[in-house]
Amino acid sequence: MEPVHPEFVPDASLDREAMEALQRDIADRAVFADDFAFDPAGVCRERDAGQQRLGDAAGEASADRPVVVGVDQAFLDDDRAVSALVAMRGGEVVERVHAVAPTEIPYIPGLLSFREGGAILAGFRELSVDPDLAVFDGSGRIHFREAGLATHVGVTLDLPSFGIAKNLLCGEPEADTAGLAAGDRVAIAADADVTAPAGTTIGYAVQTKQYDSPNRHVNPVYVSPGHRVSAETAADFALACTAGYKLPEPTRRADAYADEAKDIVGT
Repeated sequence: MEPVHPEFVPDASLDREAMEALQRDIADRAVFADDFAFDPAGVCRERDAGQQRLGDAAGEASADRPVVVGVDQAFLDDDRAVSALVAMRGGEVVERVHAVAPTEIPYIPGLLSFREGGAILAGFRELSVDPDLAVFDGSGRIHFREAGLATHVGVTLDLPSFGIAKNLLCGEPEADTAGLAAGDRVAIAADADVTAPAGTTIGYAVQTKQYDSPNRHVNPVYVSPGHRVSAETAADFALACTAGYKLPEPTRRADAYADEAKDIVGT
C-alpha cells in the first residue's frame, strides 16, 4: 500500500517548527467522522454475555469481512525501528509483515510519527491484502495539534484508522477514570494544550478489561480517531475488538509480533 498523500510522508530532516506546521496541515485534512465503506457491526461480534471477539465462531473467517490491520513498533537499537503489522479478517490472522527503517530523531512528545512513521509506511508497502481499517499503538486526535501517529499515517494513506495509547498525552477527562468497570468510557475533552476548540471530544478513556477485585485494577486505554473514524466509533471498535485482554486484538497481536520480528531481524 502506497501513500495517497506523499506530501504528508514523515520527514525527519525537517526542523521542529516545520514538523509542527505539517501536523497542523494534516489535522486540517483529517476527517474525524465515520467515512468508510463497511458495516462497523461486521468487524466484531459478541461471543457471549460480557465478552466479545473478532469475527464469527472460531474458524469462520469470511472473505467479505473488512480487513483490520494492527500496527505496533519495537526498536532494534537507538537507530532502527521495526514495524509489525498483523492483518485480520473475521477473527483470523490473514497476514503478518514487518519492515525496518532508521529512526532519525529521538523520541519527542508530540512528534512520534516523525520517528516511527518511516518504518510503519514501509510495513504497509509489504502488505499484500488491502486494509479497510488500521489500529495503531499510539494516539490519533488526542494530540497537541490533533495529528498523532494514527492521524498522520491514516491521512497519508487515506485509510480509516484510530489509535490506542496506554497513557494520556493531552486533553482532560470529563470524569474520574479510576476504578472504571469493564466497558465504561470517559470522554477526553480538548483543553488549552490542544488546537481543537475547548471542550471538543477528542477521544475516550476506555476500560477494556477490569479485575473483579478491590485489590487489583487495570487502567483504561486512551482511544482516539485517526482518520475517517469518529471518536465514538473508535471507542466502540476498541471495546468490540477486545477479547479478554487489556489491548484490543489487532494491536495485542501486533505487539507480540513486533517482539518476534525484532528477534528475526536481529538474528
